[in-house]
Amino acid sequence: MQRYFIDRDVNESESTIGFDKETLHHMLRVMRMGIGSSFYLVDQSQQTFIATITQIHDQELEVSLQVDKVKSAEMPVKVTIAVGLPKGDKLEWITQKATELGAFSIIPLDTTRTMVKWKEDKSQKKIQRLQKIAKEAAEQSHRSLVPFVDQVHSLKDLCSKASDYTASLVAFEDSARQGETSHFASLVSKVKSGDSILMIFGPEGGFDQNEIDFLQSQGVVPCGLGPRILRAETAPLYALSAISYQTELINERG
Repeated sequence: MQRYFIDRDVNESESTIGFDKETLHHMLRVMRMGIGSSFYLVDQSQQTFIATITQIHDQELEVSLQVDKVKSAEMPVKVTIAVGLPKGDKLEWITQKATELGAFSIIPLDTTRTMVKWKEDKSQKKIQRLQKIAKEAAEQSHRSLVPFVDQVHSLKDLCSKASDYTASLVAFEDSARQGETSHFASLVSKVKSGDSILMIFGPEGGFDQNEIDFLQSQGVVPCGLGPRILRAETAPLYALSAISYQTELINERG
């Protein structure tokens, strides 16, 4: 069944749900839903319902609601990825795939070697576009939460929030070249349910040493992600996959 998010809390006893025009168009025209059709409805508290349409109006649907008791698809740890602004539409691709892999939030990052600069007048439209991509990917992957796409941060802005996380790491290609894998491997093996992780990734040109020195001075730990040098759009997905494997497959069996 198709999944849709609504930005308010929902009570099981409700019978009328309002939707924006775009969502209603997708339901009634694209998915061709009608009376008797069912879909998943997720409210802002991450509660999921199975909604069955009983009547159709211009901007709202009459529905019968039943709480969905299927286990949540959310990762037990909250992983925020901060990504140096890449060229082209790579950040859209990263946002889509990171959402599918369970990211909690996404922070675009302006760094020394960032080749792309977002002008202030267009930045908000780009963020809105990324947020829409995250919402659609969350619906497709049956998540209970839409990752929040934050405003563009500088490293200074980002580090002011580092203490909010259980652990903060930065992927650094020099660490990979030197064979350093213990920091990331140690983190992944020790994380537990409820932890929060900040993973920082550079743009195509990576971080310069001054940036790494600054991050370290703020308590962020440099780490390698295996023996190979990964592209800017690959590294965040590698990290999310490794954390998911450990927390959702290995720890689940243990």
